[in-house]
Amino acid sequence: MVWGWYVVALAAHTGWGVYPVLGRYLQTVSGLPSMSVLVIGGLPLTVWLCVAILPRHGWRIYASPVLWVFGVVTVLRSVTNILSQRYTLAIYIQLIGLLTPFLVVLLSRIMFKARPPRFTWPALSLITLGALLMMSDIGATGMTITLTATDWIGIGLALASSLFLALYMILVRRTAHTAASGVAVLAFQTVLIQISALSLSLFWGEDWGRWRTIGAQDWAVFIAYSLLVVVLANGLQIAAIRRLGAPMVSSLMGWRLVATLSMGVLLLGEHLTSLWQGMGMLLVLGTITWYLSRQR
Repeated sequence: MVWGWYVVALAAHTGWGVYPVLGRYLQTVSGLPSMSVLVIGGLPLTVWLCVAILPRHGWRIYASPVLWVFGVVTVLRSVTNILSQRYTLAIYIQLIGLLTPFLVVLLSRIMFKARPPRFTWPALSLITLGALLMMSDIGATGMTITLTATDWIGIGLALASSLFLALYMILVRRTAHTAASGVAVLAFQTVLIQISALSLSLFWGEDWGRWRTIGAQDWAVFIAYSLLVVVLANGLQIAAIRRLGAPMVSSLMGWRLVATLSMGVLLLGEHLTSLWQGMGMLLVLGTITWYLSRQR
């Protein structure tokens, strides 16, 4: 029966693996404005906040300053994340996302003087080498970085997003001491994201008329992006963690890269173009799996 929970954990990681592919599709193929996707995508949780949470608890559960700091970090994480999906390949975004455990270690070292886990620096070095191979082309003239100017913008945004996610993971423990439940915190941060995204959308003059012209496939991708991935992947991940423990579930995180590549090929036509890039991906997969499994 325990193997069934490994399947559940892999299904959760698959959901998070296809997430940047779906977001990139909505922005580059469907042509939807970036901030509008955040606003519309958060409507279900906003309704939940207004219907189920506020009538029972009121706003008093959000009086903690920690929650507001947490909310600001969440907004920054979401905005940089969705913008990165517009500018660079989904596989690169997922690759940068796999650096989050290392960024948590670095931030913990800076903020709390925490000692890094064993093998952190060798693992980070190997992953950096693998990432360089995935972003390069090796020929007779040597190694050449194949990134365009927009790729660099997207990767920079993805790196900022991962940094905010690492800070998010550190702060989330602090929210456990507040009166708000996990669902209440999720709804609260979603509303903050919507307000911020709507403000940015109006400031940038985004054209929301595109929503009236998208087709059935575009709507299917949006539903998967805003509901199935977030809700289903979150639910499966929580269930798997309860059965297998967070370290074991985290050790399977490398599977997200496989899911991103597979869905990227099917939906966007994005794929690796050389044997060296494939070797780089295998190096990243093997290293992140080995490193996280050692932290158990």
